[in-house]
Amino acid sequence: MFTQFFNWRIGLAAIAIAIVSGSIFYSNYLAKKIAAEERLKIEQWVEAVKDISDSTVSPTNLSGKILVENNKDIPMIAVNEKDSIFESNNLDSLRIKNEPGYLGKKLKEFKLLHPPVSWTNPVNSLQKNRLYYGESALLKEVRYYPLIQLFIVALFIIITLIAINTRNKSTQNQVWAGMAKETAHQLGTPLSSLQGWVELLKDQPGNEKIAIEMIKDVDRLKLVSDRFGKIGSTPQLEEMNVIEQVETMMAYIKRRSTDKVSFAIDSFGATVILAKINAPLFDWVIENLLKNALDAMEGKGTINVSIKKETAQVLIDVTDTGKGISKQNITRVFKPGFTTKKRGWGLGLSLSKRIIEQYHQGELFVKNSESGKGTTFRVILKK
Repeated sequence: MFTQFFNWRIGLAAIAIAIVSGSIFYSNYLAKKIAAEERLKIEQWVEAVKDISDSTVSPTNLSGKILVENNKDIPMIAVNEKDSIFESNNLDSLRIKNEPGYLGKKLKEFKLLHPPVSWTNPVNSLQKNRLYYGESALLKEVRYYPLIQLFIVALFIIITLIAINTRNKSTQNQVWAGMAKETAHQLGTPLSSLQGWVELLKDQPGNEKIAIEMIKDVDRLKLVSDRFGKIGSTPQLEEMNVIEQVETMMAYIKRRSTDKVSFAIDSFGATVILAKINAPLFDWVIENLLKNALDAMEGKGTINVSIKKETAQVLIDVTDTGKGISKQNITRVFKPGFTTKKRGWGLGLSLSKRIIEQYHQGELFVKNSESGKGTTFRVILKK
């Protein structure tokens, strides 16, 4: 699935590059063509002015027509040899009237765009005039067209990638739910059989202790099956005491650890902190976090769970004094299949994050971690 998604991205990027590159080349070609035609119009306009200004030559109808009709869209400013403006055309008349420095600003702008068209005044041969001009609206549109198209293509790619990513996540969620439900279904048959055998053991003298321990294991398997069965469906949330739930799971993990590992809960003086949770799934999350903390300490250290009530949420921090998580792995710890252990599937934290964020509408993240000093995971629940 990842390879397919990666290939999709490469294909879309190639299409985008091809479209934008073609647009840029064609737009540059059009811009140069239009600029050449506009330069020709300006030169023709100057020739018409010279023809009309020359008192020794009778102006032709063609000159007048060029002067009147040849340039209706190219902004221009004419100056003498002292750079004094004596004529302007196709500029904002209101701004010329209301802004004294408007023509001067436009003149500086035009000087940067094109070299001027120069001509000698027919009346006074010593007077040299220059005509500076800008770009027509059409030329500006052609120049900006690739940027607009680039934006449209980028928007199209972003929407497509979001759609593909959403589809992949939906498919992945369906696979997760299907696997979980199938696991719960497969556990059902041996569980029923085990319950029957436990009942037989209870009836035989001398097997009471064995039966009690087997009942605990069967109950544990029933709990695991119940957890898997709830994945993929909408679990019912009930207002429960979070402190009590954490204490139960801590007691369970404590029985399976060594004496060199100490456990502590800090609820800041509170005995009851209520939050809407699904008990089996929430317990699964706490169990996963405590197991990870226990594994990270390699047999000795401290695990501390702090539970704090705030105005609209409950904060649960699980802190260990283990080996910590490297910076490059912090963003990967919740990805399915990622693990630094020699054994395990790397699914515990991924499932925990899904349970908290999708089913409880909360948050689960690495609050902080330092190599050799430990890690803190934070769970945020709504009150």
